[in-house]
Amino acid sequence: MPGETTARDKSAAERKTASMRRQESSGGLWDSVKKAAVVIGSGILFLAAFGNSVTWHLQKFWGASGNFWQNQWTKLYLAYEGRESSLFYMGTMLAPSLAFWISNGLLLLVDTTGKPSFITRYRIQMNKNDPVDPVKLRQALKTVIFNYVCISGPMVVGVYYLMTLRGNPCGPELPTFHWALLELALFSIIEEILFYYSHRLFHHPSLYKHFHKQHHEWTAPIGVVSIYAHPLEHVISNTLPVVIGPVILGSHLSTTCMWYCVALISTTISHCGYHLPFLPSPEFHDFHHLKFNQCYGVFGVLDRLHGTDAKFKQTKQYERHTLLTSLTPLTHSIPDHPKGQ
Repeated sequence: MPGETTARDKSAAERKTASMRRQESSGGLWDSVKKAAVVIGSGILFLAAFGNSVTWHLQKFWGASGNFWQNQWTKLYLAYEGRESSLFYMGTMLAPSLAFWISNGLLLLVDTTGKPSFITRYRIQMNKNDPVDPVKLRQALKTVIFNYVCISGPMVVGVYYLMTLRGNPCGPELPTFHWALLELALFSIIEEILFYYSHRLFHHPSLYKHFHKQHHEWTAPIGVVSIYAHPLEHVISNTLPVVIGPVILGSHLSTTCMWYCVALISTTISHCGYHLPFLPSPEFHDFHHLKFNQCYGVFGVLDRLHGTDAKFKQTKQYERHTLLTSLTPLTHSIPDHPKGQ
């Protein structure tokens, strides 16, 4: 009958359309992966081709300073001779811990007291954490301390034994300035790849409700909650992307220590909730906490390739996602649209 034929045709057309959409979705994801490989591969080639020439000039500028640091390292190396493991743990645990807790201690003073008002002017999500809920903060701090001591600590011990298989990470010679710079760039690329895909994986509905939802209890984040997460997520998404680079490259303790400090301060800034002058913009990751399904990466490279920053690019937060070089808060110079518009 004509009615049945029409219904069958309509059903067949719907199945065909659904199939085409699945193919397009699969193809789109594969195209994004290929683009990511091309961009990241090109970046590595660029670093390899120009690293020596450009950073050679920087090392010349470094000059006597480099000799100064080598002399200091030699004294430290001789003082710990025969106790390289102690030297490694001091460099990978003590120095990064000071960087993390001092920076977060200062931020917590502002978060809990709302003073000085000079800092609170730069709050990204106005009227949030003003001041922070003390009960919620205490709960978060318990998890943060557990993750830092009971998860990150043992992982760094494991890192030491893996790195000793490659050689002595506490060797007597510091790496050259240009090699250390190149390593830091490669660490950043490795972190971007591993963090983006592991983070996006934890946003899958079957994983999100059991693991990542805990981190997103803070829709307006503060610095210390950068490592407020389920232990499994802390291992896979927070710690592994940071520690794997030095293991792969067999890096010297000096570079590893510097990288750990940079990574911890960077994630603190990304979560701090304040867009402060002359510091990297935290707008990108703050927007992720606000909207959940945008801005999964660290630098935004893979978000651009996968289109997971499309909504972000249509917002005032995107306009503010820049280095603030004046004392005027960006919420003042680039205000939100009036309500109703």
